[in-house]
Amino acid sequence: MKELKELRLDDSHLMLQDNVVRGPILPRGYSELDREIHVKGETVVEGAMYALSLQVTAGPLQVQGAVFIQRELHIFTDCKGDVEFCKSVGSSGSVVCHSTSGKVYFGADINAKSVSLKNAYVAANIFADEVVLENCVVLGGVFAVKSLQLTNVVLGTFHSPSVRIAQELAVLLPSVFSVEPIASLPGSRVRNFALADLGALMRGVPEGERTGYISVDPGKEVQRSVLTDAAGNTQVVLCYSVAGKVLTADLVNMDHLQNHFLLAAGSLGAQTLRTYDLGPDSKGKLLELTPVTIAEFFFKILDGRITVKPLDAKISFAELSRVYGENRA
Repeated sequence: MKELKELRLDDSHLMLQDNVVRGPILPRGYSELDREIHVKGETVVEGAMYALSLQVTAGPLQVQGAVFIQRELHIFTDCKGDVEFCKSVGSSGSVVCHSTSGKVYFGADINAKSVSLKNAYVAANIFADEVVLENCVVLGGVFAVKSLQLTNVVLGTFHSPSVRIAQELAVLLPSVFSVEPIASLPGSRVRNFALADLGALMRGVPEGERTGYISVDPGKEVQRSVLTDAAGNTQVVLCYSVAGKVLTADLVNMDHLQNHFLLAAGSLGAQTLRTYDLGPDSKGKLLELTPVTIAEFFFKILDGRITVKPLDAKISFAELSRVYGENRA
């Protein structure tokens, strides 16, 4: 690839193809605020990026710094090669990714007016007015001001006034929230993985006892909560949670599950100076936690290549009395 140590451009359009940019792509004057960037081939940008719009028609692309786009960040459907944004991505307009030929990795938060992703991995959170996700993995939360559409998605949690679910939804944390009742298409399935043994599944070893997913019926399992701020304003929020129905939570070694460590290592991958691991896998090889390995693991769950067992724990009254009784140590 051709190395670009300094950008000297007089026009408002920058095309990158087979380039390594040794530094940021930032405006140095008012005339460069309207610069459009078009990536048409293998490109590495070692700094931050600012542009009026960013279009990616062919990869691979890696941007190691933060990205801010005024209008639209668009990764085209036929874009070949993986695209990786190592740090946060922001846009005053939209972030659109419908790539079908490669994966797109976001190593930190996405903040935009609207977000529409397909076949994408987000290591942190999504903040937007409107969010549409299809075949995606989000380790953190999705917070939509207006509406949220989820089709075959793994995510940490979500909060949105309006939520529509189709096909498969896997939730990694105990609760999700909406204002209006969740609408789900026929045949949709919601599973909560808060007590699934994700560490064992990723290492390829047998899952622990009293672990597994919990099925959730959004039409029946809902609690209404009233939130009040300092000014006295109230809002009714619908909470879909498994916290109140799991007696086995205190009977499971949560540290042994490694779920929180796995999610934390994934969300901080681009921010730390070292790579963490889960220990040896089923073959005795050290399993390193990188954005690629974590994303591959959750995508395997999403498409059924890794099967999570349902939680089916039988507990005696004597054991419950010992754990939850008044004389609990």
